Amino acid sequence: MTTTADQQLTIPEHRIPEEAHRVLTFLEERGAFHFPTLNTGLFSAAAGTGVDFERTGYRSVWVRDNVHIAHAHWVWGERDKAALAMSALMRFFVKHRHRLDDAIRGRTSPNELMRRPHIRFDGERLEELPEKWSHAQNDALGAFLWLYSKMARDGAVSHAPKERQILAEFVEFFRRIRFWEDEDSGHWEEIRKISASSIGVATVGLKAYRSWLLSPLAETSKPDGRGADELIQQGTKQLQSILPWECRQNDLTQMRRYDAALLFLIYPYQIVVGSEAETIANDVTSQLMGEYGIRRYLGDSYWCADYKQKMAADQRTADFSDNLAERNRLLQPGLEAQWCLFDPILSIHYGIRFGTHAESHDRQRQLLHLRRALCQLTGANSRFGAYRCPESYYSECGVYVPNDICPLLWTQANLKLALLMASGQCVTIN
Repeated sequence: MTTTADQQLTIPEHRIPEEAHRVLTFLEERGAFHFPTLNTGLFSAAAGTGVDFERTGYRSVWVRDNVHIAHAHWVWGERDKAALAMSALMRFFVKHRHRLDDAIRGRTSPNELMRRPHIRFDGERLEELPEKWSHAQNDALGAFLWLYSKMARDGAVSHAPKERQILAEFVEFFRRIRFWEDEDSGHWEEIRKISASSIGVATVGLKAYRSWLLSPLAETSKPDGRGADELIQQGTKQLQSILPWECRQNDLTQMRRYDAALLFLIYPYQIVVGSEAETIANDVTSQLMGEYGIRRYLGDSYWCADYKQKMAADQRTADFSDNLAERNRLLQPGLEAQWCLFDPILSIHYGIRFGTHAESHDRQRQLLHLRRALCQLTGANSRFGAYRCPESYYSECGVYVPNDICPLLWTQANLKLALLMASGQCVTIN
């Protein structure tokens, strides 16, 4: 595997788009970019098979994953599939609207996590799941508000009265919980803290909602958007006070300097740009990048070394938001799982920079992270089959191997976008 940051280009510049397209076609022909859909149009988090996979719970639907996967389909031109997925998420929130209503009217407390809007559910029946889960995930709700508003502005999804009302209630929900200072479990669904990655996604969701309200497609009976402006200001101010940290709280269990979730603020949300984006990208590559992938954060015990030997099958993907210390005791420092989500995002980031500034070092970094992402695909002898995108690699008896979540559809979507960027088929991705 190639990991050196100073690797030079080995392909002439004029041939890079052609080579990227060739690799894209090769992987498509071998099923690397197969996105099976449920009858609702939603995507399970992963598409594995077998007993080990079924125990992971990744057959369920996550709001966050579906937004990212739908957005990728939107970008590469499969807009009907994107619209189906987002419309199904809207139907879920309409069906369980009482979660929003109860929170807005004060009938439930933000600390009653199972009574917040659910971010993980049965995607076939659009029903909530009964097991305990940390549903305090403002990034997932902000992501939905972001993409649904963008697609409503383009006329791709319904914005009839019931959908408009749900979008307005998301805004009021964020106001009620004071999202800019709310401790949520964020992208990694763990200990609750005030996280820049969650505040940023909620803020960009509010911005997209405000943009939709100002669009010609919005009805004259649309909700008043001035409330969103106030929340955007609060989120922006708080985000600026935290970055480039993920969390600046004094409690050592919450404080976090480096976190790969901040990359999402660079892409796809593009709320962090310029030198601030480059600081985050450099932090990730210098502090979290490993030989096989990129750590979510230092000290991450999820799928730590020999995880399957240390953790019973029904506990490996359980809700640890209340007892993370128990799992953290299993971690050997330096042996965190290395994820496959992030190298494609870094490749896209540097591809966008190269398209803007035409600097050769941005092109080199774009291709470096694309090569790393391609090296993360499973090999011919893998138990998952060849050319599959794992969630992460973890150390098993001293050897890094894919964990049981393979393929992860979110990773597939990121890799395909990175290849499209390198091939010149997506000159601008937004």
